[in-house]
Amino acid sequence: MLIVQKYGGTSVGSLERIRAVAKRVKKTCDEGHSVVLVVSAMAGETNKLIALAEEATKQPEGREMDLLLSSGERISAALTAMCISELGIKSMSFTGRQVGIVTDDVHTKARIEAVSAERLRHAIKEGVVPVVAGFQGITISGTDVTTLGRGGSDLTAVAIAASLKADLCEIYTDVDGVYTTDPNMVPEARKLDKVAYEEMLEFASLGAKVLQSRSVEYAKKYNVPLVVKSSFSDAPGTFVVKEDKEMERVVVSGVAYDKNQSKVTIIGVPDRPGIASILFNAVADANVVVDMIVQNISHETGATDISFTVPRTESKKAMKLAGALARELGAKGTDLRENIAKLSIIGVGMRSHSGVAAKMFATLAKHGINILMISTSEIKVSCVIEEKFTELAVRALHDAFELEGKAKSAPKKAAKKKTAKKAAKKKSKK
Repeated sequence: MLIVQKYGGTSVGSLERIRAVAKRVKKTCDEGHSVVLVVSAMAGETNKLIALAEEATKQPEGREMDLLLSSGERISAALTAMCISELGIKSMSFTGRQVGIVTDDVHTKARIEAVSAERLRHAIKEGVVPVVAGFQGITISGTDVTTLGRGGSDLTAVAIAASLKADLCEIYTDVDGVYTTDPNMVPEARKLDKVAYEEMLEFASLGAKVLQSRSVEYAKKYNVPLVVKSSFSDAPGTFVVKEDKEMERVVVSGVAYDKNQSKVTIIGVPDRPGIASILFNAVADANVVVDMIVQNISHETGATDISFTVPRTESKKAMKLAGALARELGAKGTDLRENIAKLSIIGVGMRSHSGVAAKMFATLAKHGINILMISTSEIKVSCVIEEKFTELAVRALHDAFELEGKAKSAPKKAAKKKTAKKAAKKKSKK
């Protein structure tokens, strides 16, 4: 088998941990498999580099940030290759450019255009374990380094797996799989054996930090076999697979939340055709990612209020843009609200079951949680709520849809009781 393994920042956070990764790679090779590694920067390195850049200048240029931040993964790749070689296995490190990861020219969040991976194929034939610096590529012109955004090493691994037609892509992280919700918030959360690509895409885009959403989208498009595992245990992990009929029996698979949200409102926008087009074309041109959109009738006659959510990290940029657009469109003003969170329930079973949204809204109402915005798709329902109610809301929904681990173990306990009763009867007969 050809296996692509990706290790996150905590997995390569020190030389000791890198050596542990090298041993895992050796074990995989000893089992007769070919391995390609993709590594993130050592834990905390990217944040240190960002802090240095912000200390150097208030507004770092995207091009310079990409060149700076890409160095973290290069360090990890080189050190990992050294540790693997130390175990007697040939290994070489490669940058994104060296393996032919070509992207567009949008700095700090570039999109992959093509992956040649010729040098990787050659290395594998020569019995070498390639270690690729994740998170980075090169522009089509070949002149500038680009980065793929937060979590971009996941995307690097999936893209390489697709290009090489790998038998499996393993994503190693500090958790042992995908859970029904954040186990740090809800201790009763249950690990899922498998999730559909569509569900994982929703989990990733809605705040679950196990996989980058773009990596899941890429895996689905090219049908890359994917599994999320822990680099600190031998637990089987969670497989991300095509949807099957068995999955539809479960109405809700999990609850996700995202506190990295801000709501921007342009107040008193003239209510005429084409306004929304002008507004969101300008937002798109500025490369600001918009999530939820709501348009309400304003208190002003012949006017409307348009609200949309963006990542909190882009709120200042979005507000500056909104202010300029408000003046251009003749709107009354703008408003920014940052103390919000997005809460979502996810499940492919929603396609064939009714009343799911109603149950969600009733549960939130029962706990006195007000809904500010609503968005739905075939397999998810999302609400914007006040951030302070996030934990209460997650716990309440997790309980309402019976997602606890105890729910699945109950039948086993019942079976044990039956077995014990039978054993007692036999004993009394004797």
